[in-house]
Amino acid sequence: MNTKKTLVLIGLIGVVAAGLVYRLKPAPEEAKKGPAEQAVGIALAKTQDVPVMVDVNGAVVSLKTVDVRAQATNLLSKVHIKEGQFVQQGTPLFSLDDRTDRANVEKASATLTRDRTLGADLDRQFQRAQELKAKNFVAQSAVDTTATQRDAQTALIQSDEAALAAAQVALGYNTIRAPIAGRTGLINVFPGSLILPNTTSMVTVTQMDPIAVQFTIPESSLKDLQLTLKAQQDKSNVKVKIPSTGDEQNGHLYFVDNTVDAATGTIKAKAQFANKDNLLWPGQFLQVRVELATLKDAITIPSAAVITGLTGKFVYVAGEDNTVTNTPIQVRHTFGDSMAVTGIKAGDRVVTDGKQNLRPGGKIRVISPQTPKTAGASGDKPNDKEKPAEKTADASAKPTEASKP
Repeated sequence: MNTKKTLVLIGLIGVVAAGLVYRLKPAPEEAKKGPAEQAVGIALAKTQDVPVMVDVNGAVVSLKTVDVRAQATNLLSKVHIKEGQFVQQGTPLFSLDDRTDRANVEKASATLTRDRTLGADLDRQFQRAQELKAKNFVAQSAVDTTATQRDAQTALIQSDEAALAAAQVALGYNTIRAPIAGRTGLINVFPGSLILPNTTSMVTVTQMDPIAVQFTIPESSLKDLQLTLKAQQDKSNVKVKIPSTGDEQNGHLYFVDNTVDAATGTIKAKAQFANKDNLLWPGQFLQVRVELATLKDAITIPSAAVITGLTGKFVYVAGEDNTVTNTPIQVRHTFGDSMAVTGIKAGDRVVTDGKQNLRPGGKIRVISPQTPKTAGASGDKPNDKEKPAEKTADASAKPTEASKP
């Protein structure tokens, strides 16, 4: 009896051991299968010229602004312009009461006419004195006296001409004209007002076309800014965004200040823009983009591919066998969603999606390639693997059907 129990117990132990061995034994497919492939997206590193741009804030400033003031004390008789009117250089703006100055001009003109008549008479007297001296009818002293009187009258005529010119200048002060072409501002005087010289601002004229945008650049970019100013004065290397329309307008850098602001570590610069439609307005704040340089034949990749580690930035580069390696890089410039880098070459496949779970030497499976060529190369392989699996399933199904009675 004990022997039977012992045999039964041994049999049960054998069955349990066989079950455990079967359960722990890997399936044939799992034994052959290696580490799991990580599904990732990739992009190709490419070569292109990359403009180095810097975005700053700026303000529109006029190239010329003139505060119009009178140069003579007089009453304002007429205003020829309206507020906000565009005027050309030389356009009459204001007229002052010119009656006194006009009378002074007429007086000076009459004096000049009188002295010129006397001068002509002295010229004739000098000629007669010379003729009489030739015939020995008068002494040389008489000729000299006449010559002296004639020279004095000539000087008096020159003085009269200067006085007439001064009177005409004073008369001209009564018509105030636009010193530059531009747009007028607020008119601060009205007919009947007493205008005092250099004290009352009558109106301001501001040049609108062309116009400038002033901005500040970090002093770290000063060298590139100087090179841009020297080599590309006529190139459209500055862009601004028009707030009212959202459109961009191109201009060129023409001025860099001679001093760095020690408090902010920046330097002032200006760019000139055509402003025919008056979309840029003095005092307006804008977003300014300045092109400092161009990186020729730079290697560019999506910014999403770059990883920041303890030792710096790196990317995962996929080899031909879809094995990834971490490759250190240096970022030269960031623009939009891309970066210009060094450390890799054009045509390298860099991982953009799914890189957070990768390890050096890991295998990948491309699910979202960035180029059609890469998509064809990586997309055909999974389909080729799936087709044999379907055939195997069909083959295993047929004997089952045949085994049915």
